[in-house]
Amino acid sequence: MTLRESLGLTQKQIADAVGVTDQTVSNWERGIHVPRLTLRQTVKLCEITKRNVEDLADLFEPETEKGFK
Repeated sequence: MTLRESLGLTQKQIADAVGVTDQTVSNWERGIHVPRLTLRQTVKLCEITKRNVEDLADLFEPETEKGFK
């Protein structure tokens, strides 16, 4: 289960919060792309996931590994 799913959030809710498409969030989760967010987007992601930057850093794995969990 992804962090997003455990929080009961949709890909669209995450996407809307950080200003990307839901397809982008899907790509993060499938490990196709690594999130490249501005500081403002990172703050929004922290707010919606109720995590701090340090916690989220562990979720941003290289493209060769599992994606945004």
